[in-house]
Amino acid sequence: MKDLVIVGNGGHSKVLRDIVLREAQFRIVAVVDDAFEEAYMKDHKLHVPFMGVEPIRRTFPDAKWIIAVGTNEIRKKIFKRLAIPLTSYATLIDPSAVISPSAKIGFGTVIMPNAVINAQAVIGEHSIINSGAVIEHDCIVGNYTHISPQAVLTGGVKIMNGVHIGANASVIPGKVVGQWAVIGAGSTVIKSIPAYITAIGSPAVMKQKGGSKVEKYPS
Repeated sequence: MKDLVIVGNGGHSKVLRDIVLREAQFRIVAVVDDAFEEAYMKDHKLHVPFMGVEPIRRTFPDAKWIIAVGTNEIRKKIFKRLAIPLTSYATLIDPSAVISPSAKIGFGTVIMPNAVINAQAVIGEHSIINSGAVIEHDCIVGNYTHISPQAVLTGGVKIMNGVHIGANASVIPGKVVGQWAVIGAGSTVIKSIPAYITAIGSPAVMKQKGGSKVEKYPS
């Protein structure tokens, strides 16, 4: 088995550990989190604060890493803070997920139980495809994204960097969701969404950046 270092010790980390056990390709050797005041050993794993990252690199030079944090912005900040090569990150795929042979999945990305990624779909780096989510054919999903449980991206959808798609939301074919936009849980996106916008409802309406005003999609 390959060595694996998990960064983050919250709820998302618990789910990733279960995937690691089912996938049976990695052995978790260390957990990194600033909540730890000092380094200690528990369950045969080293637990260290961020200041202990360099000793971990020296102790486990060939280890893969995974950022186990659910918030997109924080995942990106941690990636920048760690400053380790992209190729040092693992890609975790639960054995129950259905992945097309023609799909492409980036480093640091996690595919949760029962997710489906169909033909010619492309998933970026450090993204989360959560439990039961469906990424249909020819979709492009950017870096630092989170596609929540049971969300559906129909054919040819483009999701830019940093986007969060809420649970049970759906995006109809060919639409684009701009970078760092948020689609509320249960929403149905029928027109493309600009960057940095929150859209909610079915059909979804947009909430303007920096305010509470809600307006319908522009034509």
